[in-house]
Amino acid sequence: MSLFGDLYWGRTTFDVVASRRRWFALSAILLVVSAGVFVFRGGFDLSVEFQGGTVVTIANPDGASVGEVRDRVNALGITGARVQVQESGGRTEIRVQTTRLDADREAALVVALAEVTGSDPAAISRQSVGPTFGRQIADAAVRALIVFLIVAALYMTWRLQWKMALVATVALLHDLLATAGIYAIVGLEVSPATVIAVLTVLGYSLYDTVILFDRVLESVKERGDRQTLTSIVNESFNGILMRSINTTLTTLLPIGSLLLVGSFLLGATTLRAFAVALFIGITIGTYSTLFVAGPLYAAWGEREARWQRVRLRLDRKAGTAAAVGAAPADTGTRSAGIPSAGTATPRPPRKRRKSR
Repeated sequence: MSLFGDLYWGRTTFDVVASRRRWFALSAILLVVSAGVFVFRGGFDLSVEFQGGTVVTIANPDGASVGEVRDRVNALGITGARVQVQESGGRTEIRVQTTRLDADREAALVVALAEVTGSDPAAISRQSVGPTFGRQIADAAVRALIVFLIVAALYMTWRLQWKMALVATVALLHDLLATAGIYAIVGLEVSPATVIAVLTVLGYSLYDTVILFDRVLESVKERGDRQTLTSIVNESFNGILMRSINTTLTTLLPIGSLLLVGSFLLGATTLRAFAVALFIGITIGTYSTLFVAGPLYAAWGEREARWQRVRLRLDRKAGTAAAVGAAPADTGTRSAGIPSAGTATPRPPRKRRKSR
């Protein structure tokens, strides 16, 4: 049967644990590259809600280029401004983000942008956020993440095992760091919507991991004395593989529609950060559940004395079965009246003396 048919009916036999070094190496490369890009770029491109500052959004009827707008901003002595072109409601807008400006410099910036873009100064949108508020938003995001990880670890410890909880936490941290690294590599802006999306993604990843470990725990209770932990994890992996693929695809399809239609075609740029974070994070979360959490738990669990005894007993049983399988050939040789190698020739029976 084809691979698709095996996936559909859950009859795949992938040995994911045996290939764990390959998956761990792939994850390590992704995390190292992400950390390197993060350090090289000097961190994330934080939105104004996190770092504070002034954001001016203006229509662009004259079609001014990003370079022209940046030159006019620099002429006012405002350095380090971020100039972006975005589509909103079928029209092109210019978005300029700077550090926090006082009222006079902000008014001068509005006038300069109105001149270069040909817009009405009264129709310009302004937003100012102080650095204190930005730090509060960042601290709240970090606290929410820490609380989520603690609650998730406690739940899995109560529902499954503490080792499974620890492995699941490692997988969640893997998802978080990988998603953050991809954001740093691509240069996407990190906003509060991004934080909400990342927390949502961690929930999806935890759901998949709980499904996998619950399947492993059931198999351990049913036949833990007849199978090694590696074989149980492999069977559980193959058992939920198609379910995880279906769940991921059915989740990514509406997110892709949100990203393509809502963000790019309709110009709803506020949805872009949310949709991109969901799309990247759910993909990474599915990968970590199948190729990181399962193999990592199997590699750790095989070191326990219980599973080492199970493996030793099964190996001995397999060796005994192999030895017994060679016995019929010897029996056939002896039945033909030919002594086998290493066997003494039978002695003839003694004759009894007749009693007088």
